[in-house]
Amino acid sequence: MSARLGIIGAGAWGTALAQAAARAGTPSILWAFEPEVAKAINETRENPAFLKGVTLDASIHATNDAADLSACDAWLVVTPAQHMRASLEAFGGHLKPGTPVALCSKGIERGTLKLMSDVLAETLPSAIPAVLSGPSFAADVARGLPTAVTLACTDAGAGEKLIKMIGSASFRPYLADDLIGAEIGGSVKNVLAIAAGIVEGRGLGKSAHAALIARGFAEMTRLAVALGAQRETLTGLCGLGDLVLTCSSPQSRNMSCGLALGRGEALADIMAARNSVTEGVATAPAVMELAARHGIDMPICEAVAAIVGGRASVDDAINALLSRPFTSEGA
Repeated sequence: MSARLGIIGAGAWGTALAQAAARAGTPSILWAFEPEVAKAINETRENPAFLKGVTLDASIHATNDAADLSACDAWLVVTPAQHMRASLEAFGGHLKPGTPVALCSKGIERGTLKLMSDVLAETLPSAIPAVLSGPSFAADVARGLPTAVTLACTDAGAGEKLIKMIGSASFRPYLADDLIGAEIGGSVKNVLAIAAGIVEGRGLGKSAHAALIARGFAEMTRLAVALGAQRETLTGLCGLGDLVLTCSSPQSRNMSCGLALGRGEALADIMAARNSVTEGVATAPAVMELAARHGIDMPICEAVAAIVGGRASVDDAINALLSRPFTSEGA
């Protein structure tokens, strides 16, 4: 009997990953929070709520019953970062010891300042942890467009098992062993994408946009290294690659949020109009608390945190950044 993949979270990304698994020849059980989403997937072969217009493979079975994942050989967890702990606790009784669990959400837990791998270790200590991160839009992956990502796992055998289950000619995971680097890259880039959107929305020009990506990458790298990551991880797909993609297209929820902020829309109105999570909004204050704990200077992320926290207007935050003292590029 072929290996079966369990996917927790039937939003756009979870559904796209189920499609990627299908292309790799791996059937999947896709758990949906909303009963109507599971029903639509099973009956119409489409997820109209989150991934409209994509015909889903017949090997994908959607469910609302957590127990259906108990027979799966590996899990992908795609619930939003701020709900990760509750989700893992709810599903914990259905996990076989020694099962690889790849975390596919990008964020830092508010309050505890834990990475998702820390949350996994605390809630499901028998799992083999992995992190899937990289430049990947759900719509591209679902349609089979070429995509490359990082699959970080300290257990090389488990990592190779996961790659075999989801990898194909069009979806190419590259194995790494640096969970911290993969997680910080994926988390911080969401905050920086909001900043990139603000630059675009305010009409500050492509030069400012490029400068923001470069200086934002320096901030991301400083924090990751301080937490124990390998610097070279951040130059790869899960760091620089994901940063460039997310900061360069309004297809990104985080960049589109920044675009709207830059054009003068209120954050509450932006968030109320969405049916999916914009992770960078919750991640920004957590990133700044973590940076303060380790004495890391992150002025761009700090500006985003101030804007989304209502402590600074967009113009005030921009002026504060442009008024900073000149310094060396390595600082």
